[in-house]
Amino acid sequence: MARPVDPKSPFRGPNVVPGGGTAPEADASLYLHPQTLARLSSLELRAKMIVEGVMSGQHRSPYQGYSVEFAQHRPYVRGDDIRHLDWKVFGRSDKLYLKQYEQETSLDLVLLVDCSGSMNFGSRLFSEASGEGRATSPDGRSNWTKYDHATAVAAALAYLALSQGDRVGLGIYADSLVDALNRTSAMGQWRRVVGVLSHHPVDRPTDFARVVEQTLAKLNNRCLIAIISDFFDDPERIRAALARVRHKQHDVLMIQVVDRREETFDLTDTAPFVGLEGEPKVRIDPRAVRAAYLEAFGRHLDAVEKITRSFGFDYLKLSTHDWLGPALAAFVSRRNAVIKRSKSG
Repeated sequence: MARPVDPKSPFRGPNVVPGGGTAPEADASLYLHPQTLARLSSLELRAKMIVEGVMSGQHRSPYQGYSVEFAQHRPYVRGDDIRHLDWKVFGRSDKLYLKQYEQETSLDLVLLVDCSGSMNFGSRLFSEASGEGRATSPDGRSNWTKYDHATAVAAALAYLALSQGDRVGLGIYADSLVDALNRTSAMGQWRRVVGVLSHHPVDRPTDFARVVEQTLAKLNNRCLIAIISDFFDDPERIRAALARVRHKQHDVLMIQVVDRREETFDLTDTAPFVGLEGEPKVRIDPRAVRAAYLEAFGRHLDAVEKITRSFGFDYLKLSTHDWLGPALAAFVSRRNAVIKRSKSG
C-alpha cells in the first residue's frame, strides 16, 4: 500500500512546461513509488570529478579560496592577506603559513532519457509496477515499459539532486533531442522534469552519438551526465560518443534499462516479431533461435558495460521487473563510498 502523498510535495500540482502553460496532469507517483524517494532521501549524489559550479552547494570546486572547508597550508608570500595566517602554526614553527580552503559549489546534473521505439517494450503489468495499483497508464497502456522505468529513474535522480540544491537539466532523445529543459535548481523544476518525461516513446530509431554531440554543444561547464537507455545501438558508436564526453571532462552514469523478457526470451510459440524502430516484420520460432539470441544479447550487455568502465564511468543495469528504491540506493551509496575513499587516499 503506497503511503499518502503530502499535498506540499512535488508529487502534486500541474506540470509547467517550457514556453508557459501547463501539460496534462502527470502524477509522478505513477512512475515513482514514494518508497523510492524515502530510500534515496538521505543520500548524496556526488560527481567523482571536481566539478565547477555557480552557486554555493555541496561539491568540491577546483577554485581555491577562503571558504568553509579547510584544504591545506601554503607558505606566506609578501602581499598575501595576513587575516588568513595560521598563528598556531607560526607559534610552533616560527614560520608564516596561510590557510587555504576549498570552495563548495553545486553539481550540474544532466539527465538524458531515451524515448526511441525500443523503449516502448514492456512485459510487466502496469498495475504491478506503478506503486499505485492502477490497471493502466494515463494513456491506456496495460504494460509497464522500459521508458516508464527510465522515467522513474530520471525522476528519482532529479529529486535527489534538487533536494541538495543542485541544478538539474533534462533531455529526451531518439535519433536527436526531442525535448529538453535548461539546467536550474529553481522551485518547480522537478515538476517540469516530470512533465517533459510524460512524452510517450516514438517509433524513431536511436542515434546515441548524434545526441551526445547535441548535448555537449549545450554544456559550457563540467557536468554529471546520467544517460538512461536500453543502449540498443552499435557499441562502437557508443564508445566514440563516450570518448567525446571523457575528452570534455564530464562524468557519466550509464543506466541500462532492460525488460526481463528480453533477458530470458521465454517465448514458445511461433509468431511474427515486429520491430519497434521501423524494422520489418519477421516470423520466428523462438525456440529455434533462443540460444543464439541469448548469447548475442549477453554479448551486447557486456560490451556496453566494458566500454563504460573503460572510461572510468559508472554503469548500472536495471530490470523493469525490479523495484527501483533498493537498486538506486545501493548504487548511489556504493558510488559515494568509492568517491570518499579516493579523496581520503
